[in-house]
Amino acid sequence: MEHILELYHKPYDPKRPMVCFDEKSIQLLANLTPPLMLKPGQVVRQDYEYKRNGTRNLFVLVEPKAGFRQVVVTHRRTKQDFARMMRYLVDVVYPDPECMIDVVMDNLNTHHYHSLVETFGKAEADRIMKRLQFHYTPVHASWLNMAEIELSIVSKQCLSRRLPDEWTLTTEIMAWEEARNIKNARIRWNFTVDDARVVFKDHYPTSLTC
Repeated sequence: MEHILELYHKPYDPKRPMVCFDEKSIQLLANLTPPLMLKPGQVVRQDYEYKRNGTRNLFVLVEPKAGFRQVVVTHRRTKQDFARMMRYLVDVVYPDPECMIDVVMDNLNTHHYHSLVETFGKAEADRIMKRLQFHYTPVHASWLNMAEIELSIVSKQCLSRRLPDEWTLTTEIMAWEEARNIKNARIRWNFTVDDARVVFKDHYPTSLTC
């Protein structure tokens, strides 16, 4: 935990971006009858019945110190999907070969170097990993991943209604993402190592908390 907290409080370095990575499943729901549209003093009203159109996965990449995020919609979140996201991060989002990227993520079993090897082969996996440094949040402490904050924001601001299909989901997220990036919305993390030693003092040796 302290390793992640120390990483969060390092000064911003564009040559060493710190990116938080996470994923979220979302259900596609279509109305069976058209909703009653907005009127003065009334919110949109919709029937309780809906049609399930499957699920999609959202991968979120957020660089909190730079105020940048990107959300990618996929059909699944397999080892191959994770591997493709890491290659996309290296080759598209941060293509500068001199740029080393710190990636904060949880301990999901797909979040591993071996996922890249199984997907691309060892030579390509090694090329990608030369640009990446993985940092894992402790077990049962995924709240340390700032990508969860960004997922909460997109859920409240963009996904808190029925989205019937992948096209609608993707276009809504793209509009939300563009507005957030233009605003340069940043996540300001205030929880420090000293705070952790107070809040979680029962888990520290006495010599570290006194």
